[in-house]
Amino acid sequence: MAKKMHDTPNLDQLESGPWPSFITGLKRLANDEGKHYQDMVTDLLGQLEHSYQTKKGYWKGGTVGVLGYGGGVIPRFSEVADKFPESKEFHTIRIMPSAGMHYTTDLIRSMCDVWEKHGSGLVAFHGQSGDIMFQGAKTDAVQPAFDEFNAMGFDMGGAGPAVRTGMSCVGAARCEQSCANEQKIHRLLVNNFLDDMHRPALPYKMKFKVSGCPNDCMNAIERADMAVIGTWRDDMKVDQDAVKAFIADKGRKYVIDNVITRCPTQALELNDDDTLAVDNRNCVRCMHCINVMTKALSVGDDKGISVLMGGKRTLKIGDLMGTVVVPFMKLDTDEDYERLLEIAEETIDFFAENALEHERTGEMIERIGLVNFLEGIGLEVEPNMVSEPRQSSYIRMDTWDEEAEKWFARKAEEKAAAAS
Repeated sequence: MAKKMHDTPNLDQLESGPWPSFITGLKRLANDEGKHYQDMVTDLLGQLEHSYQTKKGYWKGGTVGVLGYGGGVIPRFSEVADKFPESKEFHTIRIMPSAGMHYTTDLIRSMCDVWEKHGSGLVAFHGQSGDIMFQGAKTDAVQPAFDEFNAMGFDMGGAGPAVRTGMSCVGAARCEQSCANEQKIHRLLVNNFLDDMHRPALPYKMKFKVSGCPNDCMNAIERADMAVIGTWRDDMKVDQDAVKAFIADKGRKYVIDNVITRCPTQALELNDDDTLAVDNRNCVRCMHCINVMTKALSVGDDKGISVLMGGKRTLKIGDLMGTVVVPFMKLDTDEDYERLLEIAEETIDFFAENALEHERTGEMIERIGLVNFLEGIGLEVEPNMVSEPRQSSYIRMDTWDEEAEKWFARKAEEKAAAAS
């Protein structure tokens, strides 16, 4: 006989708003007659209500895993198991998604069948690290559930002080703005660092995320220790006939108000004949004009990537955006991809040796300085890493011209050596 539902006045309020509530989904699982997880979810709702009333969380960690892996399972043991015994164990299994998050409906149904058989039926697509989060399993169900996911071709994701599951946008499969092969970059990084993902051995987590264009749909710049962003370095492409058609449809005022004046560097100008002039030298690839006038404007042809390091959410020193360490890099040959892997490998090695415990890459860079970090991973400082040096009062400018000449001379020598 199913367990009686707990009174949940606080949780009930979460269903009263205009948006769908996860509480509704949990109640549906708790009322799923005949399912083995029915009582588990009932007590989960009771414990959650108890947390809302006391303003405290009652989950503690522990050690739960599968054979051959050191991470991938988030253990959750209840500290109020005497009150809610059926949810005393509610572990989460992290499963790596396919690159670009491509699934068939049959595959998703099969995954849901596995989780209804072994777990609570509660699934999240996708967690902050990119994993498919299968939430709510007892300890003895973790291994058989993973075995079935593994038989379907899926592997365990990262958890703990390890390389975490990578994320990449859907990219060229559905988006005309794609400037890089997102899925190839994603799989290359994941496959290369699989051991570091499955067997945690770092000071803290390390995340890779790949976005195919500066729209950064993966939010890589603010979430990833190493963000790879597709970009271009030639001129943005303009179809002037499409520009005129857009203006004829929307009106000049709309284009001026919603495109021209919203360019952050004022790099756009609308001519009297309804053509668009673009100051490409000052374009910062914010993508706003392309997003609004998608048929008229598009990314350039000389495509590549930018690499940023150190993005993260709040931890020790607050939120950090990634810092550009490679302004532009082509990815046309196998050697280019190998170079990207080298940068990633050097970064992880340096992070492992120099970061403090529970410190992210961005916090390490803040502590030791960007120059020391760049030297540590074998990257030279480039002027293109700095967008507006004249606004930085703490940068010495009296030797700037000399350093710029040295840099241009070094680049000329490299070009001559490559030509010979």
